[in-house]
Amino acid sequence: MSTILLAEDDPDIRHMVAYKLGRAGFEVIEVVDGPAALDACLRDPPDLVLLDVRMPRMDGIAVCRELRAGPPTAGVPIIMLTARARPQDREQAFAAGATDYVIKPFSPRALVERVEATLARERQRG
Repeated sequence: MSTILLAEDDPDIRHMVAYKLGRAGFEVIEVVDGPAALDACLRDPPDLVLLDVRMPRMDGIAVCRELRAGPPTAGVPIIMLTARARPQDREQAFAAGATDYVIKPFSPRALVERVEATLARERQRG
């Protein structure tokens, strides 16, 4: 079973995403801000990170950069979740090391499919 770290400060979105991922067979670790996401990832690196861009204390872009900075999290896929839809926002996320970029609002089913596809690509790289 793959482990997903979900960093999202909005409780409704966090609950809905965690529920859908859990139903799809993933173990989900939920955190509410950037520092908690970093701590959880460094303590026990997940198979994938779902990272909100706008969070208290430390935004998702900064967290993404920190996770990419070195082992043990440099290779963990990171999917950004955000309401920011401007091309420069997307570019900033990818420059920080994001693997994928999902704009809110999103289909929960489509998000689960993106997670599954990202993990399948990672397994193929092996």
